[in-house]
Amino acid sequence: MSAADGDRLATWLEGLGLADHLADAGLPTFTRDAEGRAVWTEPDRIDELERLLRSDGSEPEHAVPVGLVLIARQARLRAALLDTPWFTYETLAELRGTSVDATRFAVHKSQQTRRLLVVPVDDRVVVPAFQLTAEGEIRPDIAPLLQPLLAARMEPWRAWAWLTQPAALTFGRAPAEAVADPELTDLVLHAAVRLAERITRS
Repeated sequence: MSAADGDRLATWLEGLGLADHLADAGLPTFTRDAEGRAVWTEPDRIDELERLLRSDGSEPEHAVPVGLVLIARQARLRAALLDTPWFTYETLAELRGTSVDATRFAVHKSQQTRRLLVVPVDDRVVVPAFQLTAEGEIRPDIAPLLQPLLAARMEPWRAWAWLTQPAALTFGRAPAEAVADPELTDLVLHAAVRLAERITRS
């Protein structure tokens, strides 16, 4: 592939908002030099890369790389989730008025009994705040919702998203919110069980 073709492919990916997600997909990446030209990490794989990216759809020359789109969407969702309240061991200990060690132990115990969702972020873990009371304790209505999902080994980020994103099933309310409504509690719990069953079968 020529330098012009490499530039064209890079520009296409930038236009789709996917250039920053190539590495996450295990694909060759590029930077721009001082003249703005694309410099690829593995130039000998660019032809292969373009074929791969355009392999979906009935019109390959216009195809959008679905896998990369999904990775980019996941990255945006994770960023959005991290913009919502969450705790570290230290901040949760401060809220609870206990030591960091005691809080870490309590979090691990609750995680092991599938009553608390703990999400890995880089080299640490965070505790999403939606599942806690104002005092930092586990909401009693959330634990029954979490247990089937965590027992099915649902990926923590996916669980966080499912629990906190508006859903048609719950009339536009997030499951973590709807479960507190007595008229919707059974519906939400049933949905969590069915989702856990699908995860287990997959």
